[in-house]
Amino acid sequence: MSVKPPLADLPIKTADSGFYSGFSVNVTVVSKIIISVLVVWAIVWPEWAGDVLGAWNQVILRNFAAWYIWTVALFVIVCIGLAIWPAAGKLTLGQSGQKPEFSNFSWFSMMFGAGIGVGMLTWAVAEPVAHFKNNPSVIQGVTTALEADNVRTAYVWSYLHWGFGAWACYAIAGLALAFFSYRRGLPLTIRSSLTPLFGRALSGTLGHIIDIVAVVATILGVAQTLGFGVEQFVAGLTRIGIGGLAMEDGSATTLGIIVALLVIMGASTLSALSGVGKGIKWLSNINMVLSIFLLSFFIIFGATFFGASAFFVGIIDYIIQLPFLSFNVYASDGVEGSEAFLLAQWQGWWPVFYWAWWIAFAPFVGLFLARISKGRTIREFVLGAMIVPALMCFVWFAWAGGTAIDLELNGNAGGVILDAANGDKIFAMTEFMLSPISQALSWGMAVVIVVLLMTFLVTSADSAVLIVNTINAAGDEGPKARPHILFWGAALALVVGGLLISGGTGAIQTAMVIGALPFSIVMVLMCFALIKAIFNDGRREAAGVPTLAEDIVATPAE
Repeated sequence: MSVKPPLADLPIKTADSGFYSGFSVNVTVVSKIIISVLVVWAIVWPEWAGDVLGAWNQVILRNFAAWYIWTVALFVIVCIGLAIWPAAGKLTLGQSGQKPEFSNFSWFSMMFGAGIGVGMLTWAVAEPVAHFKNNPSVIQGVTTALEADNVRTAYVWSYLHWGFGAWACYAIAGLALAFFSYRRGLPLTIRSSLTPLFGRALSGTLGHIIDIVAVVATILGVAQTLGFGVEQFVAGLTRIGIGGLAMEDGSATTLGIIVALLVIMGASTLSALSGVGKGIKWLSNINMVLSIFLLSFFIIFGATFFGASAFFVGIIDYIIQLPFLSFNVYASDGVEGSEAFLLAQWQGWWPVFYWAWWIAFAPFVGLFLARISKGRTIREFVLGAMIVPALMCFVWFAWAGGTAIDLELNGNAGGVILDAANGDKIFAMTEFMLSPISQALSWGMAVVIVVLLMTFLVTSADSAVLIVNTINAAGDEGPKARPHILFWGAALALVVGGLLISGGTGAIQTAMVIGALPFSIVMVLMCFALIKAIFNDGRREAAGVPTLAEDIVATPAE
């Protein structure tokens, strides 16, 4: 049987004129309807929405915990396998001779800022502290909560959630999209990554459904990030002296939510209108510089040696335990309060939640990574999009979180950091460190963190708006109509605000876990499609059949 060229043409119908000119009406309108219904439901009937979402969340956590855990393990295996597979690792994500568009610094800055950067300001301090209080080892009686023997275990779990698994979700989506868009010349949209499996059928209803699922997952995944960010932004504004935005327990008031969203989404919409090469690039570079400044403060003036131990020993512990943790699923015995019940509950609160979050975030970050990674090899992409960012997260957790733990263990913090809300922990820690020296220094550091947080939030939000419009426009990376950018900016703000008002970050978390499930299936299919395409390309090259869009004359189905 003769070896045929790959599919290099996937027509997607878009409107020729009118309000939706250049957009796939099927994808855009249905996506807008789904998100609009969610917004109205959360705002008009908050209690009903909270009850229904909570019930669905329990069903998913009870029945799909293993699916989420094993799926992310698959992503890690596939990424590492592609990087070390000689036939795959050397392939360029572009046409022959194509060079990267962005410098390594700008590439990494945009990738980190849009990917997990905003989470660092909340969770680099809050998560090690949370696991220092409780984790499976504490539940099983192996280590002691809030004692020195629990530090290493706390870091294993922190690194698991923000390490290779998290970035493998993004890398799989980004690799698949970049491979099929920049090597095959297919539209830069989610459906293109499945062409080796479904071929031209993706031009129709099946492709529309896949892109709609990606848009909804993106909005919910970014809403989760912005939800945490809004709470922390309000905490920061309160710390620098702007009152009336937070309640006594530290949670944001309705006024605080509205003010934060107006500032963040207003700035992000303006940035989105300027495009990737201008607003997002400059914002990403700014927040990278500020991140280096803040991180340097923790390394130099924080728990320097404690953090170094947490970093190096934590990585060793994490890598040793990674195979077990990647596949282990705690099964509940149904007896509330039992060890098995508590372990399964903890796993649902932490690993399963995180894997759902990263999967929901993957169409957004993956497509964004694809846009900025044209011309790089698969091996370079995996190194730059999975290994290096994970190590950067470890650095943050080691010295920012390590400083918090050390201050509580040995620095007489007396619960100041432990008792603060998650979003407020980094502010509580820096205030405790700097107030004895100078109130002005403490206030100034709070301002720096607020500015850094805002740049991260704006980068994530404006990137998400551009990515959603790219999917809706059948992969068109060119300028989009302003009304659509404004709609998705407003829709994202309303989703975050509506769910925060109706049920806090818990409501956003629940909606996100639910929305991630269908897209997780799409991502598993991406893995098989990518492997199949690379394997078949090896056969084509051996037979002298072209594999790049620029060389393909005929385009039969793969």
